[in-house]
Amino acid sequence: MLLWLTEILSQYFSSLTVFQYLTLRGIFGVLTALVISLMIGPLMIRKLSQYQIGQAVRDDGPQTHLSKAGTPTMGGALILVAIAISTLLWADLSSRYVWITLMVTLLFGAIGWVDDYRKVVERNPRGLPARWKYFWQSVVGAGAAIALYYSASLPQETSLYVPFFKDVTLTMGPVLFVLLTYFVIVGSSNAVNLTDGLDGLAIMPTVMVAGALAIFAYLSGHVQFANYLLIPHLPGTGELIVFCGAIVGAGLGFLWFNTYPAQVFMGDVGALALGAALGVVAVIVRQEIVLFIMGGVFVMETISVILQVGSFRLTGRRIFRMAPLHHHFELKGWPEPRVIVRFWVITVVLVLIGLATLKIR
Repeated sequence: MLLWLTEILSQYFSSLTVFQYLTLRGIFGVLTALVISLMIGPLMIRKLSQYQIGQAVRDDGPQTHLSKAGTPTMGGALILVAIAISTLLWADLSSRYVWITLMVTLLFGAIGWVDDYRKVVERNPRGLPARWKYFWQSVVGAGAAIALYYSASLPQETSLYVPFFKDVTLTMGPVLFVLLTYFVIVGSSNAVNLTDGLDGLAIMPTVMVAGALAIFAYLSGHVQFANYLLIPHLPGTGELIVFCGAIVGAGLGFLWFNTYPAQVFMGDVGALALGAALGVVAVIVRQEIVLFIMGGVFVMETISVILQVGSFRLTGRRIFRMAPLHHHFELKGWPEPRVIVRFWVITVVLVLIGLATLKIR
């Protein structure tokens, strides 16, 4: 929106042409989302508390969590508002990538909102039944995959690139591309949701991975950088630096209130949306495997649940004291802040490894 306005006004005020630069708009995207989060956050927390929209806590989990009962949840709506406003203000709204990523994020957020609303407002412990939640996630994920495939105009937009190898690529047809994209978006969404169990545990890795994906988006959209780094040149992906920047700003603003001890939780409305956002951006910039590396904490949490459920059903025994993995360490006696910060440190290392794939080929 502001890009279009500055394009018009730059005819009269040449200094406004500076807003045509992607890097500057990306920075303003971060700052705008951060300011919105910090400004709206206190009001939203008061309203959630006023309407008694509080978190329910399992009595079979770590005993330290019992004190969190009643903490306002559904705060992920704050993140989505900040991301949407910042993206609409600073991104090029003629970009199909911007609209696809934004719509996927908001639609997954809507699915999470319905689930949260049924749990905390209607007091239905089941929330949105799992089959319906997965159904609507599948509809949105598959819809985004189909849209990306049939709007692609270059072969590199639908090829799978293997990091660390400059010549290892797989050309995918519609079936393989749609299936891979679907699993990346839906899987990433649920992985972040599983990780969202401690104060600030999910949001900071999300911020770090989104920041790294912004770098990939910018470099992939720049023909000279892409050719130099031997990564696919994908015209137009640079605009996603604004969207990813908005995630970073909104996430940091939310962390201001979500850091231990949390004043508000994001709930499914935030976790499902942010996971899907990371997934769809990774697909667009053709870095699905790198997302798997950088989001290693999300992957570990998901695998721990799969292993726990599988082991219990097959043998009647549990591998971990409790799943997801962060609860296992809590029950081993780690204080919550220690679990959180150590998972953050792991994410920093994994993100750096992901960025290293830009040069190690």
